[in-house]
Amino acid sequence: MDKKIKTAFVCTQCGAIHPRWQGQCKECGEWNTLTEERLVTGKRNKAKKAAGNSVRLPEISLDRFEGYVSGNGEFDRVLGGSLLPGSTILLAGEPGIGKSTLILQMAELYSRCGLQVLYVTGEESPAQLKKRSQRLNVQGDNVSVANIVDLEEISSLIEAGENQVVIIDSIQTVSCSYFDSPPGTIGQIREAAGRLIEVCKKRDIALFLIGHVTKEGLVAGPKVLEHMVDCVLQFEGDSQRLFRLLRSSKNRFGATFELGVFEMTREGLRGVENPSTLFLSDSTSVNRSGAVVAASCEGNRPILVEIQALVSPASYGTPQRVAGGIDNKRLALLLAILEKRAGIPMGGNDVFVSVAGGLRLNEPAIDLAIMAAIVSSLRDIPVNHKTVLAGEVGLSGEVRAIGMADRRVSESSKLGFERIIFPLANKKGIESKGIELSGVSSLEEALDILF
Repeated sequence: MDKKIKTAFVCTQCGAIHPRWQGQCKECGEWNTLTEERLVTGKRNKAKKAAGNSVRLPEISLDRFEGYVSGNGEFDRVLGGSLLPGSTILLAGEPGIGKSTLILQMAELYSRCGLQVLYVTGEESPAQLKKRSQRLNVQGDNVSVANIVDLEEISSLIEAGENQVVIIDSIQTVSCSYFDSPPGTIGQIREAAGRLIEVCKKRDIALFLIGHVTKEGLVAGPKVLEHMVDCVLQFEGDSQRLFRLLRSSKNRFGATFELGVFEMTREGLRGVENPSTLFLSDSTSVNRSGAVVAASCEGNRPILVEIQALVSPASYGTPQRVAGGIDNKRLALLLAILEKRAGIPMGGNDVFVSVAGGLRLNEPAIDLAIMAAIVSSLRDIPVNHKTVLAGEVGLSGEVRAIGMADRRVSESSKLGFERIIFPLANKKGIESKGIELSGVSSLEEALDILF
């Protein structure tokens, strides 16, 4: 059957199709995101299918829906506890961050559990994959490798095998014969992902799709790709640092706020069971102005981090506001609260705030620690290095209650801290566990205790 092919312009953000080029996408409103593609307009020959049968909800069996536990606590935590049959996981990250290293190590762990794993690679030859597996001490007794990029061949290989886990590295390399456009374009990615998900769900196969990200940090391809999968994992980190972070931005079978921490070693990625020891430097054993320890929580895990601030008189007319690891607008808001509610002038000073270790935090419970670090640097008065702070600061200067306060207290006590300053509303019912509990209801009250 001849294919009727036409040229259209597809939005790289939402996948909307436009008959001609225009500066702004009419669906999502983004600018300069339209790319020209050759699309198939002819209909495919499909055999007529029988009508599907519906099943009552109480009659649905869960016998084959038991999850696979890899044994890697960091990875399993972010997945929601286990890998469920028939689920699709999109693992995205920047080039060179370690996506292929992580997924190869996970293939080995699932293989040791007795699962048959199919590793389809379009970026490496089998010999290259073998060389990397030797460096990572991966045996791969139950891991099969195929160097295929054609979608029809991959689908046939999956249907002919008896695999429980399939890995596609990467989805941008898979091509479909229905499209004349090169691999990695909108139509190719959408068609390849949709077909692979359909094949794997019918056979209760867990599917991993490895995806690249754009320069803006978004998953390359249409946004609809993230809606098609069950779980989206973002693998983050700085190539200049040894640790990597695994976050879940979408998970149909678990929480989306869990965090997995890995350390890059010569033998590959190793899970970090206690991230607080990784992000707290040895310098926290001495008193230094502008350095405060904050009790943060990522998911259900408490993490202690060091907040560093540097305040100096502005050399130019407009003071600088530079934030590393926190939102820049959040920093501007906290400075306004300090000036309005605590009477501390900040308009003539440059303010630099950073989360030590390169970790990025979005939790509001670190507000109190950020403001304390700024005041400490401004007055050049150090905060006791055995003191931990946690609390969200409102616009009127009140210190609001935070979640999982008991876990923050336990983690602080376990690491040898002697005092924690946190919201007064959280103090009731929490055991001291060998650490002094100081509850505060306002920003001024906290600053009076510290300075």
